[in-house]
Amino acid sequence: MTKASDIRTKTADELQDELLKLKKEQFNLRFQKATGQLENTARVRQVRRDIARTKTIQAQKAASAAKAK
Repeated sequence: MTKASDIRTKTADELQDELLKLKKEQFNLRFQKATGQLENTARVRQVRRDIARTKTIQAQKAASAAKAK
C-alpha cells in the first residue's frame, strides 16, 4: 500500500509511470482471479485504492499548476 505522502513527492512523469504499473498489476490480478490462481484477494482492493490515490494527486497537481499560470 502506497502512502499519499510518498506519492506527493513524485513528479508528473513518475506519477504516470506509477499509474501504468498499477493498472498492469490490476489487470494481472483480474486475470489470476478469473483463472482461480489469485491467492491474496485483498491486493485487488489495495491496488484499486492506490490507483485512485494516484489519480487524485495527479488531478491536484494539475489544478495547482493551472492555477499558478
